[in-house]
Amino acid sequence: MSPVSGRDSATAFAPASVGNVGIGFDILGHVIEGVGDTVSVRRIDEPAVRIAAIRGTTVDLPLDAPSNTAGAALIAMRDALRLPFGFEVEIDKGIPLGSGMGGSAASCVAALVAANELLDAPLSRQRLYPFALVGEAVASGGRHGDNLGPMLLGGLVLATADRLARIPVPAAWHSVLVHPDAVLETRRARAALQGSYELKEFVAQSANLALVLAGCHAGDASLVRAGLQDVLVEPRRAPLIAGFDAAKRAALDAGAMGASISGAGPSVFGWFETQAEAEAAAPKIQAAFAAAGFGSQAWVSPVDSPGARVI
Repeated sequence: MSPVSGRDSATAFAPASVGNVGIGFDILGHVIEGVGDTVSVRRIDEPAVRIAAIRGTTVDLPLDAPSNTAGAALIAMRDALRLPFGFEVEIDKGIPLGSGMGGSAASCVAALVAANELLDAPLSRQRLYPFALVGEAVASGGRHGDNLGPMLLGGLVLATADRLARIPVPAAWHSVLVHPDAVLETRRARAALQGSYELKEFVAQSANLALVLAGCHAGDASLVRAGLQDVLVEPRRAPLIAGFDAAKRAALDAGAMGASISGAGPSVFGWFETQAEAEAAAPKIQAAFAAAGFGSQAWVSPVDSPGARVI
C-alpha cells in the first residue's frame, strides 16, 4: 500500500500527441506542444473515484467513472495499490474530440500524474503505464500505448504491451500537426482497417519502421525520409479524410521528411529537419484543407517535446 502524502490535491497537464507516427501502428507516438488536457484530482475519504466536472467540450462525456478514461485509470490505480482513500476528478478538455490528437489518452494520463502526486511514494511513469492502458481501452476498445507512452515520458516513444522506450530524436527536428475542423471517431477509423493484408505489406511496413528508428538514433534524416511512409494503414484510412491527399502533398512539397495521418485522423502531421521549415509548411498544409472546405488549427513543436507535468 502507498500511503498518502501531505497534499490533498494536485493538477496536471498532458499534451496532445501524434499516434502511430504513420509507420508504428499502435506502438509509436510523440507529443505535441501547445495543446492538451488539464486534470485536477482531490483526495477524498470515500474509497471511490468520482468525476465531478468535465469542461471544455460541447459533447457530453461520461461522468460515470468506470466509463471515463480518467476515471477507469484511477480505479485501476486504486485497486492495484489497495488505497484506503479515493479521488475526485475535474477535467478541462483542451484537445478536440475525434481529432486524432490523443484526447482520450491525455485525460487519463493527466489524471494519473496528478493522483500520483498524492501518494507518499509516487510511482515511476513506467509503473503508471498499465493503469493508463486500462483508461485508454474505455475509449478506443483496445489497449495500445502509442499516445499514452509519449504523454508519460515525453518525446518519441515506442510503446509495447508492457514497456515504454523513449527514442532519441535530434533537437532540431520539428513536427507540424494540422487539425481540420472535422471529427473522425476512433472506432470508425479502426473499422476501416478490417480485412486481409498481404505479407509483403507487413515486410515493407517493418522495414520503414526500422529505417525511421535507425534514423532517429543516428540523427540521419535521409533514413527517416526513406522510411516515413505508411503503406499499411494510411491507404485504408485516407478516404475517410477530406483533403488528406492534398494536405500530405503540401507537407512533402514543403520539405517534410514524411507526412501521414495523426492517430486515427483526421489530423495530419509532418516531420521537418528545422523549426523554420516546419513553420513555413504549416500554412501550406492548412491551405490544402481550406481548399477542401475545412478551416484548421496548426501547431509546430519539437518532436522531442516534454510529456505530462504537474502544474
